[in-house]
Amino acid sequence: MKPFAYQRAGGVAEAVTAVAANPDTAFLAGGTNLVDLMKLGVARPSTLVDISGLPLGGLSHRPDGGTVIGATVTNAALAGDPTVRRRFPVLSEAVLAGASGQLRNAATVAGNLLQRTRCAYFQDVRKPCNKREPGSGCPARAGAHRDLGILGVSSACIATQPSDMAVGLAVLDAAVTIHGPDGPRSVALRDFHTLPGDTPQRETVLRHGDLITGIVLPPAPAGAVMHYRKVRDRWSYAFAVISVAALLTLRADGRIDQVRIAWGGVAPRPWRATVAEDLLRGQEPTAESFARAARAELRQATPLPQNEFKVDLTADVTAAVLTDLADRARNPEVTR
Repeated sequence: MKPFAYQRAGGVAEAVTAVAANPDTAFLAGGTNLVDLMKLGVARPSTLVDISGLPLGGLSHRPDGGTVIGATVTNAALAGDPTVRRRFPVLSEAVLAGASGQLRNAATVAGNLLQRTRCAYFQDVRKPCNKREPGSGCPARAGAHRDLGILGVSSACIATQPSDMAVGLAVLDAAVTIHGPDGPRSVALRDFHTLPGDTPQRETVLRHGDLITGIVLPPAPAGAVMHYRKVRDRWSYAFAVISVAALLTLRADGRIDQVRIAWGGVAPRPWRATVAEDLLRGQEPTAESFARAARAELRQATPLPQNEFKVDLTADVTAAVLTDLADRARNPEVTR
């Protein structure tokens, strides 16, 4: 690991100024991903600015049904909060599906959003990687790509964003609050992570020195049912092969009113299946209609030989999750 200097920030503005002043400086909170990358030699900051002591660790539940989550709230605290579990069960389920209990106790909400890909070529500094060294190539395309992306990828990069939590947040229409050198701003979660295109080294809309200060959840639609389902290679700590977060409400006539679908494990960002959502509104909530809509979304997929199975898997799991939610919406008195 490269030697580094350490600085404890006394306030948000101080932290932003310290990092913005030096391109080799990084924020440190839980450090569960950053420190691993430093050990591998992938991340090589000259200075770490510790923000763990800043007043960003609160959960504020609004009377209107919304919630504000501080950037340094731990994953464990978020998943275990009774109000989050009641208002936004899909989020609690997503967080609990990620990492181990020990990691969730240390990892922060902001750090979870900023996880780097687990692509083996990115994590091995002996191999080329456009994300790590732009212009060096993407050996994953001809190499081991079974766990990599099928949507939103490019010739330069097929890596996936690994956060379970981010998929849950995407289906809740969350927004990320940011304090940067130019002051505060807010970005919709669905726009926060970027697609690789020709610049795979850029993964979010953050500029150097920008600090995530929190996440804002608007109230869930009245009567909404929601769920997160993750497919992984083992039941214990493992990243998603694919995952589905979904939210559904039905009209009085039994047809679909609101539907939101987000996928993980298939793209460089949490993938909102907007084509499928548009097709489903106003339709009968049947397994067949759910499957057709998912497959319509997946027509834009560009899988490679080892991960083409993800197309069918994503469509099938999406249809199963939405079918379960429709049953729950029709029979709200039935306990899951």
